Amino acid sequence: MTERHEHVSGARESMQAMDRRGFLRQTVQGAALAGVGVVLAQEANAQERTRVTPVDQHAPKTGRLVQPDEPIGLAVIGVGGQGGSHFEDYCTREKNGGNLRMRAACDVYAKRLNKWNTHAAEITGHGVDTYMDYHKVLERDDIHAVVIATPDHWHARISMDAMDAGKDVYCEKPVTLTVEEALAVRDKVFETGRIFQCGANAAAKDWCWQARKVIQEGGIGKVLWAQASSNRNSAGGPDDRGGEWNWPIDEAATDDPNAGENYIDWTRWLGSAQPRPFSKPRFFQFRKFWDYNGGIATDLMYHVLAPLTIALDAQAPERATGSGGIFVQHDDREVPDTFMVTLDYPDDYTIVMTSTMANRQLNPVVIYGHRGTIRVTEDGAIKVTPEKEFKDWFKEKYSVEELIVEPEPRDDIRTSWFNAIRSREGIVLGPETAYRTMAGIKMAVDSYRQDKVIYWDHVKECYVDSHPRPNRSSKVPAEQA
Repeated sequence: MTERHEHVSGARESMQAMDRRGFLRQTVQGAALAGVGVVLAQEANAQERTRVTPVDQHAPKTGRLVQPDEPIGLAVIGVGGQGGSHFEDYCTREKNGGNLRMRAACDVYAKRLNKWNTHAAEITGHGVDTYMDYHKVLERDDIHAVVIATPDHWHARISMDAMDAGKDVYCEKPVTLTVEEALAVRDKVFETGRIFQCGANAAAKDWCWQARKVIQEGGIGKVLWAQASSNRNSAGGPDDRGGEWNWPIDEAATDDPNAGENYIDWTRWLGSAQPRPFSKPRFFQFRKFWDYNGGIATDLMYHVLAPLTIALDAQAPERATGSGGIFVQHDDREVPDTFMVTLDYPDDYTIVMTSTMANRQLNPVVIYGHRGTIRVTEDGAIKVTPEKEFKDWFKEKYSVEELIVEPEPRDDIRTSWFNAIRSREGIVLGPETAYRTMAGIKMAVDSYRQDKVIYWDHVKECYVDSHPRPNRSSKVPAEQA
């Protein structure tokens, strides 16, 4: 296929069009989008949200359904590290006989477009069309579904535009940059009936679904709290990067539109983020900067919280605290290298998450109940053990003294998305769970940055100044606790 690169004039026109849409003004005048304006967000969101009735996904309001024998036409928007992984995976699936076809790649960096066009031809025998303006991708009738692997601050806008254009969407985690955006994306899914999957891989692991079943059948009594962690060690040793997210920087990269494949459309990349001079560290190492993401919380903790949200069938949390700091990796980063989170939930339990990018020793996933405890083993099974006070009760319920539930085979999260595009059901991490997870993640980031406790009313779906249930106590009857 012919290679297509959109030039800087197209970038300016696209940004003007985006500004006319007023997306930021729809979501709290950009206050919460910037990550520090929760007070303004509280005032703007004082009224309870109007609920959207979901459209039947078998009869979407935009676009059309893929026909049974028709290959799924795909495009990847954002073909950096994670997007490149998607692109290569789907080219390989096509080569191996999968009923799909890679048709386009979109990125603001010309060199990436050249790379993946060449690589597609090597794997599949055909190139792909390449674009810098994602709107051009969405205009294509032969593209049925898009993968969004851009920096986080673009996730919501592209997802919503894609669904309006009749495309099914796989959006990398975190689902969005803010809670308000996550709600907007959820509502757009409901309005359009398009398939939407958030790409937190751990949500497809069987343990969280098995744990959910045990909890719902009362296997550990009243849930009290849960713990999990996500750690790395990114400095020292043979793979020393000097700190997490210090990915390689291409010194030849420039915002000069006459630079050929070294050109980066910086204005387009910034999008709704604060205007700044061209910065290669911000482009290549964006996860170190608040404008574009939430650091550890959005890159790694989302993977941890999403399966726990599934296991606990959790609403959005009501209260969040975040703490930590830059303790080791003192470079140009703004985000902490060590981050701790506590989240209190409407069903009266707490999730505690710990993380550091300077020590890889993990706290195991454990869910603590009044009558028993669920532990996730290294091989993905769950081990359920009773408290000694409830051994007899547990033995009567399960006929064993300790319950081991081995994982059942499940499709990976990408395969489940392809299956859902055809069946119109079976999404692993859909828009509601994605929003609930995002709420906990962003509230913790806000707490850390503002050095205060953050509250969220999950009924009205807005920030509030104090706990939405000031006289709270557990609603679980004593005989069920």
